[in-house]
Amino acid sequence: MNLLDDARALQSDLVRLRRTLHSAPETGLELPRTQETVLSELDGLGLELSTGKSVSSVTGVLRGARPGPTVLLRGDMDALHVAERTGLDFAADNGKMHACGHDLHTTMLTGAARLLASHREQLAGDVVFMFQPGEEGYDGARHMVDEGVLDASGTRASHAYAIHVMSAGFETGRFSTRGGTALAASNILTVTVRGAGGHGSMPHRAKDPVPAACEMVTALQAWISRSFDVFDPVILTVGLFQAGTQTNVIPDTATFKATVRSFSPTAQALVKDGTVQVCRGIAAAHGLEVDARFDELYPVTVNDAAEAEFAAHTVAELHGEERYAPMDKPLAGAEDFSRVVAEVPGAMLVLGATPRGADPATAPNNHSPLAAFDESVLADGAALYAELAARRLAD
Repeated sequence: MNLLDDARALQSDLVRLRRTLHSAPETGLELPRTQETVLSELDGLGLELSTGKSVSSVTGVLRGARPGPTVLLRGDMDALHVAERTGLDFAADNGKMHACGHDLHTTMLTGAARLLASHREQLAGDVVFMFQPGEEGYDGARHMVDEGVLDASGTRASHAYAIHVMSAGFETGRFSTRGGTALAASNILTVTVRGAGGHGSMPHRAKDPVPAACEMVTALQAWISRSFDVFDPVILTVGLFQAGTQTNVIPDTATFKATVRSFSPTAQALVKDGTVQVCRGIAAAHGLEVDARFDELYPVTVNDAAEAEFAAHTVAELHGEERYAPMDKPLAGAEDFSRVVAEVPGAMLVLGATPRGADPATAPNNHSPLAAFDESVLADGAALYAELAARRLAD
């Protein structure tokens, strides 16, 4: 089977689907319109289709002509609460945006389903297509794993793969992966400092929570720089800080939230306890109360070494050796595909999709309202998804 040529023949259809998805983004675990679009695209392929009980997921099972193992391919479908500013003709206008490229992932996985369905007579085993909502902070993969996606074919998946596009940082069309730790764990620190409000001109008659909260933000950065091995780092970024209503009113409370990234269970355990203790100590020094909560979101994504090597060889043989570059270090992004590879040997790859003419070093990154993705990678990504499955079923 020549999956690459077949995929390139689908390119115009893939572009059409990607733009349809991009113009109507949905967020979270409930993606009814996206789910409907995916089901429509898969209709007629002869897949066994099912939808989630608790989330708007789609699972498709392709039965090969002969018995064999099961390979799982995953694509996430959800967007972000970002107001798009790309200026594209098909840009979203509902205050949400496919700023992380999940519209490309869904499109490539749909393309892979079409490719493999047309060659089912040559497959010895089954392929599970995992169309997942809620990757952006909602742990959609966990919901699907809990509902049985890993066993959707009746046999536990023995291999699992995912591809993530990047709008910057990687050359367009270049694939990359690594064995072992590939992406960070993601956690959320939520802190509310409680004081007593008052008049801005008389802070001694109040208990101002704002300076204490600001001190916590800077102290956390200093604590991290002195508590962790530089070769097992931790990143803490405060993305939300809320306090007060106007300039001359001292508020009762100040709240901030931070994303916390780590690359090992040891670092994750230390940062979990340490961040809370830092905030409690500063609050006590100011005579204030504090609620500090550390919530674990996604664990570290650990690629199986053999699966990562297999994926790298597959890229080189399908697309050419120049299209693959080893990932020399883990990425600080996080992924709930970690839930899948914790249960099934697998690997996540990244695919450069920086717009043509843009510099990967300076182009707007994933999650930016200006993030744009080169659609030329759609056919190549779909072909790789299909090739990974076909080769594993031929082993």
